[in-house]
Amino acid sequence: MLKSKTFVKKTRSGGVIKVVREHYLRDDIWCGSEACSECKQDSTVLQTDASIESSLCSYPHYLLPDSNVVLHQIDVLEHPVIQNVIILQTVVQEVRHRSAPVYKRLKDILHEKEKHFYTFTNEHRRETFVEREPGESANDRNDRAIRVAAKWYSQHLNTAETQAEGLKVVLLTNDQGNKQKAEEGGLLVFKCEEYIKSLIANPELVDLLALVRTCLSENEITSSKVLYPEHLPLSRVQAGIKSGSYLQGTFRASRDNYLEATVFVQGEGDTSTEVILQGLQHLNRAVHQDVVAVQLLPREQWVAPSSVVMQDEGAGKDDGVEEDEEEKVSIAESSRKPTGKVVGIIKRNWRPFCGMLNVSQIKESTRHLFTPADRRIPRIRVETRQSSTLAGQRIMVAIDGWPKDSRYPNGHFVRSLGGAGEKDTEEEVLLLEHDVPHQAFSQAVLSFLPQMPWVITPEDMKQREDLRSLTVCSVDPPGCTDIDDALHCRELENGNLEVGVHIADVSHFIRPGNALDKEAANRGTTVYLCGKRIDMVPELLSSNLCSLRSNVERLAFSCIWEMNNKAEILKTRFTKSVINSKASLTYAEAQMRIDDTSLNDDVTKSLRGLNKLAKIFKRKRIEKGALTLSSLEVRFHIDSETHDPIELQTKELLETNSMVEEFMLLANISVAQKIYDEFSECALLRKHPAPPLSNYDILFKAAKSKNVEIHTDSAKALADSLDVARVDGFPYFNTLLRILATRCMMQAVYFCSGMDSDFHHYGLASPIYTHFTSPIRRYADIIVHRLLAVAIGADSTYPDLMDKHKQSVLCNNLNYRHKMSQYAQRASVAFHTQLFFKNRGILNEEGYVLFVRKNAIIVLIPKFGLEGTVFFDSKDKAAPCVVFDEEGPTLTVEQHTFHIFDKVKVTISLDASNIQHQKIRMSLVHPVIPGVSVPASDAEPQAKKLKVDR
Repeated sequence: MLKSKTFVKKTRSGGVIKVVREHYLRDDIWCGSEACSECKQDSTVLQTDASIESSLCSYPHYLLPDSNVVLHQIDVLEHPVIQNVIILQTVVQEVRHRSAPVYKRLKDILHEKEKHFYTFTNEHRRETFVEREPGESANDRNDRAIRVAAKWYSQHLNTAETQAEGLKVVLLTNDQGNKQKAEEGGLLVFKCEEYIKSLIANPELVDLLALVRTCLSENEITSSKVLYPEHLPLSRVQAGIKSGSYLQGTFRASRDNYLEATVFVQGEGDTSTEVILQGLQHLNRAVHQDVVAVQLLPREQWVAPSSVVMQDEGAGKDDGVEEDEEEKVSIAESSRKPTGKVVGIIKRNWRPFCGMLNVSQIKESTRHLFTPADRRIPRIRVETRQSSTLAGQRIMVAIDGWPKDSRYPNGHFVRSLGGAGEKDTEEEVLLLEHDVPHQAFSQAVLSFLPQMPWVITPEDMKQREDLRSLTVCSVDPPGCTDIDDALHCRELENGNLEVGVHIADVSHFIRPGNALDKEAANRGTTVYLCGKRIDMVPELLSSNLCSLRSNVERLAFSCIWEMNNKAEILKTRFTKSVINSKASLTYAEAQMRIDDTSLNDDVTKSLRGLNKLAKIFKRKRIEKGALTLSSLEVRFHIDSETHDPIELQTKELLETNSMVEEFMLLANISVAQKIYDEFSECALLRKHPAPPLSNYDILFKAAKSKNVEIHTDSAKALADSLDVARVDGFPYFNTLLRILATRCMMQAVYFCSGMDSDFHHYGLASPIYTHFTSPIRRYADIIVHRLLAVAIGADSTYPDLMDKHKQSVLCNNLNYRHKMSQYAQRASVAFHTQLFFKNRGILNEEGYVLFVRKNAIIVLIPKFGLEGTVFFDSKDKAAPCVVFDEEGPTLTVEQHTFHIFDKVKVTISLDASNIQHQKIRMSLVHPVIPGVSVPASDAEPQAKKLKVDR
């Protein structure tokens, strides 16, 4: 049977076209139940024995949830107990339209065979298809389609051919109107909450229920005290954005002050505007990363960003915003910025959050507050009967909603992660919190790996240049198994030098569009934690077949230059190749070979040639204006048995580090130019925008405090002024200044050449740049390999590679994954730093004031690469007198004034009193401030005013 719908549509050019949509209806769409012998189905999903212990349903039954149940109660549906569920096509389509994350989770459930979830194509079965009636809303039509399908199933399974006696279909809905109509139609129907509460053998399911606001009575809602302004409906918000009354942007909560946030409003091109929000009323229930609509306040109400460090440590009662909290927000007369308030939510970007339960002090209470690990997320009220079990555990909680009469959002328990403070649990938390995909690779992904044993075939050799005779070697950090790159340098007969950078040919193994490729594209990057690596590609590739290990033949993509002894490039060529590395060295081993005059083997001579050329390339880059900035990186020595850190030291950089870096940069620049010359619209490139002048404010102030001039007209001007920035008797000043300059920089990003006009890389002073040299650990490099392969005729193209819009979407994901990877690595370092100090007692160390805040100083301990916020608790009546000068900036405590880069001496210890937010606790030893400093001989730090948060 065929249904058709005809309508006319106006085109952009003003023409009119006739559109005919055909809809086929069939009789051979089967029910999927193994209890049915009427349907001629080859395989079934729904079981005959569909029994679950329920006080409402004592008979075997299938569940048929409506769209809202799937959207709001996906955590319940994912539970292993919930099986034999019919998911209608109507529901799948509506979920797909309304929530991409829930749709993905639903698809995952449908693919789990042991769950017995069956998708019934009701929109194409003749008896279950319903047409929308005149005046009927799309939502009402969908509800009717669900009821019709439920009735058909009930009748179909009760025919004589059904093998299971008493098998019923239970419709689950939270819509009172839908429930009433279903009951009038003779259907077996329950609200989701009452059905879940009836599962007497599984009381833990009740905790998974999302609190739906419609479940509350009208009296509960109207009698509550309104704490927040009403959010405007989406129609008014969209109209306001179109007229310019409101601005749309991403809400970013402050880590340091729970009463402040910033909304980034994207302008044309790369321009953006920052709107400050201060006070709970103006934040108006927005959560970090939500897309919101803001209304600017009158200019006289604009404020400056707060310099106060403030955490939400309130009792969490449902009262209004306390006045003294509002008064703590810093409102400076100078440096005012656009300030506004949230008037509506355009898109919620909620996800399950990791954290810990604050068990209520009220005996037998089931209402508790959950404190997220991420300080930017507000505390969440949850209902649970498992509080005694969950106390002291890391758990996951999802937000269900945030009513205007509640100080905190409402949510529900999702799952437990393990005991707080346990290494495996904390590692899981940081991966989840930074959205790092870390599940095991699926069988679908692994099926695209090459069969073992793998060998290079004669066919491979025909299509590649044989470079196995070259003296190629790799230089990497200790313990590196995913070796992306190797190098060689040799003298040619004409007196010139041949230099090659050979990169693992990962794109040979990962073909476009298959499951392995899609997984790598989603992960985007390998994530390196302390003592652990989350691979972008399966280990067979990352540590074996793609890794350019010594003394084995490997496929490579080579970039080879001919240059003279002055490092002037005469020729550049690219080729797919086969190599055999002669040595896998660490940076220290390579440095030792270069420095040892008694060694003169081929590998050592190659390294010396590379090192000599690298120094020339580096000098040329710096002359052009490339920046040499500084950041402290730490390395942990891990105990082989306990896997705890036993030693912590800052990384030492050798000449060989710089040597490898120079040739990787050269290869990346050479490849970038080649792929852009060939594909000007779809080259995947990387740029580093120049920072706006305002970013340098703190650098200017720090330099001025020491009578040093800094110029930022260009990257070269900055580099030159940093080179000559010296203070007599303060040798570490230049390093501190470079660390501060690093904080002023913008984030480097991937982009598609056809979607942007500014290609410049500010930090490298290069007009064009990309990533080619690390395809084992970066997906961007795989795309660049594919582009380069097509450019030299070594591989064929495919549609997505030449589609600039799809490339741009890919770049957005890669930028996001790269940023999250960096945050996860920092969190891992912070956690291992805490483990390191856990058994160290109290240490006395020298440090430097890196930043000054209104009620805090941030101290850097160079020896450990440790940095933290040391703040003065103004709530303490016995606190010392504190005066903040924004112009300096300086902070005067009693009679002592702190400046940026002041040298201080502190005691360091771990404060584990709050197991979720453990702190490195510092107290001043020098300078001595009455009531604040602690004598170096004290056994316990006594400074109650000074704390440091990592």
